[in-house]
Amino acid sequence: MGRSKLEKFAAIAERENVVEPGSEHYGLLKGKWRDEFFENDNPLILEIGCGRGEYTVGMARLFPDKNFLGLDIKGARIWKGSTLAQEEDLYNVAFLRTFIENLEENFAVGEVDEIWVTFPDPRPKDRDIKRRLTSPRFLDLYTKILRPGGIVHLKTDSQMLFDYTLEVLQERKPKELLFTNDLYQSDLQEHTMGIYTTYEKRYLEEGISIKYLQFKV
Repeated sequence: MGRSKLEKFAAIAERENVVEPGSEHYGLLKGKWRDEFFENDNPLILEIGCGRGEYTVGMARLFPDKNFLGLDIKGARIWKGSTLAQEEDLYNVAFLRTFIENLEENFAVGEVDEIWVTFPDPRPKDRDIKRRLTSPRFLDLYTKILRPGGIVHLKTDSQMLFDYTLEVLQERKPKELLFTNDLYQSDLQEHTMGIYTTYEKRYLEEGISIKYLQFKV
């Protein structure tokens, strides 16, 4: 039987690899993630809406010379990724529990090197367009915290969200836009490092192609 949400919240409250409201570092790390939290000068990669942290942890395993931070508001999900990182002694990965809208409160201008948006809720209804994680509102936030030349990645199963994102990007004219409607039948696979989330595996089993794009700010 799995742990209850209350048990998971209690567990992450004690963990050094989780920063959340009420924890020692929360709200104090803007511009200081490398120096004061990770205690190095390595690149900082942020996963937006990280869920269980599968991508965050997967990247941390592959790149010990980079810092990885998964952001999500749901502590019960973060518990999974933080548990894996703890069990595997991955000190280059951590999790931030906060709302995505709070990015500017938690990161300084140009502090982040890359941002990953992996399988976000596509928000198909017109009234939710502003809540899509690739809407101009959020892309503006990403641009502010990314260093010049920083990269944004999107992986999604949603053709609607993918098409919408490309439309938004056409107006913004980003640098070095790469995209594919079928990641695993393209030459862009190396950019995603062979990491699969649980949902991604399910989509592939159902015959749903994975869409991917990346661009520089």
